This record gives sequence, structure tokens and C-alpha cells, in this order.
Amino acid sequence: MFMMFAMTTDSVGLIIPQIITTFHLSLTAAGSFQYATMSGIALAGFLLGHLADRFGRKRTIIAGLTLFAAASFLFVTGNSFWYFCSLMALSGAAIGIFKTAALALIGDIVTSTKEHTSTMNTVEGFFGIGSIIGPAILARLLIRGLGWQWLYVLAGAICVLLIVTAAAVRYPVAASAKTDIRHKANAMAVISNRYVLGFSCGAFLYVAVESAVYVWMPTLIAGYRGSAAWLGAWSISIFFLLRAAGRFLGAWVLNRFPWTGVLALFSALILACFAASAMAGVAWAIICSRFRGCSCR
Repeated sequence: MFMMFAMTTDSVGLIIPQIITTFHLSLTAAGSFQYATMSGIALAGFLLGHLADRFGRKRTIIAGLTLFAAASFLFVTGNSFWYFCSLMALSGAAIGIFKTAALALIGDIVTSTKEHTSTMNTVEGFFGIGSIIGPAILARLLIRGLGWQWLYVLAGAICVLLIVTAAAVRYPVAASAKTDIRHKANAMAVISNRYVLGFSCGAFLYVAVESAVYVWMPTLIAGYRGSAAWLGAWSISIFFLLRAAGRFLGAWVLNRFPWTGVLALFSALILACFAASAMAGVAWAIICSRFRGCSCR
């Protein structure tokens, strides 16, 4: 599931230049593609997260996957900007529904914090794979003259297989309501801690920086015709490939150095990449984006 939706959400950067050309949009208007998807995910997480507890993990996962598949197949039935934005928001809501239920399911099947960490790392690994192959598939579709909408059709087909699998799998018994209430009380106590809030704000800003790279980098380098044009064509896939490599590098580094120093150093490197891109132009931005990917996460 995580690989499947990463194929679409992390390919938005390559889609935006296409819709700018097709619908003659400003950058602000074209950014609605990203805003619609992420708003759908956020609102579903806030407002529909209780569905997994009320109706069970299995029903909620299947419902979310079904909604996502329906939205994905509908991308080839229309051809207007607001139609596509509406489907983006719908697919984002679907992701929020089945993703929340999937995370709750992970909590049901693990028996220790170590096992939870290991399982989440595996999930993130599949998410990373989707982030790599989605833009690569989209690049091949565009080179062959096919519309970007077919990436969503492919994701919808994968989603159908996931629905069949989700329906066939046995699910464990979820935690009792009493336990859930206790966990919620503990969560609220943690959230009220100012250090947790400060660290969370830092994570929020980091995600904003990372999103800025993979959403807007293809638009920035779309007009580049220099010697590194081939690198620009595969920029998003390379960025996510190096991001995945950066996670493994981060695990190795954090076993040897304090995390605070590592965080400060790599944040400074990302800032240096942005500064070089801004001052030296698009040619340097193509190169610097590779280093930003390796520094992320």
C-alpha cells in the first residue's frame, strides 16, 4: 500500500510542468495539485482516523483502497484542471483513510517497540521504492507520448490487487476501547510538552523543505538544455534513490555520532545546496539536488 501511493504522491513534481503547459496555469495555480492531495491526506487523518477503531482495520483499509482505485481510474475520463484537482483531493482522502488504518494495524501486530521500529522501517522501505519507481515510470510514459494520467491507472490496477489481498488476510484483534483511551491520554500528555512541540515544528519545516525539492525541482529545470539535460530528465528518481541511500547512511552515522550534531551538519549541507542553486543557477541546481537527496532523512 505504501509503495503504491508513493508512486503517485511523489510524482507530482513531474506532473506539474505538464499541467502548466496543458492548461496555461501560473505556478501558484499548478501547485493546487500538491495542495489538494496533501490536504486530503491531512483532513482524512484528522477527521476520519476514528474509522479504523469504529469499523475495524480490515473494512477501513478496503474502503480506503476502493476509494483510491476509483479515483485513479477516473483520471482518464475527464480533462479539466478542477476535475483533476478534485480527484487529487479524493485520492488524498483515500490515502488518509487506509494509511491510518494500516498504521493502526501495525500497532496491533507488533509486541514490542523494537519490533514496531523494525516493521515501520520495512514500510518506509517500500514507500521509498514507490518514490523511486513512480517518477521513473512516469518519465517513460511521457517519453513515449502517453499522458501522466496513466500512472494513476497503473496505481489503480495495483490497488485492485491490494483490495483482494486485504480481503483475504486474517487480521488480529484490535486493542480494547479502554486501552485506546489510555493511549490517547498519554498522547495528549506528550503533545503538551514544549520540547516535543518544538521538535515537531522542526520536523514539519524539514518536510516542507523536502516537498519543495521534489514538487518544484522539475518545473525549475524544465527549460534547461545544457550538458546535464539527461540528469534533469531523471532528477526526481535520482533524488528519491539518494534519499533512500541517505536513510541507510543516516543509520550508520547515528550509531557513531550524536544525533544533534548530525542533524545540524546535514541541515547545514541542505542549506548550502539551496544557496548554491539560488546563486549559481539551474545548472548547479541540477547537481545540488542530488546532494540534497542524500542529506535528507
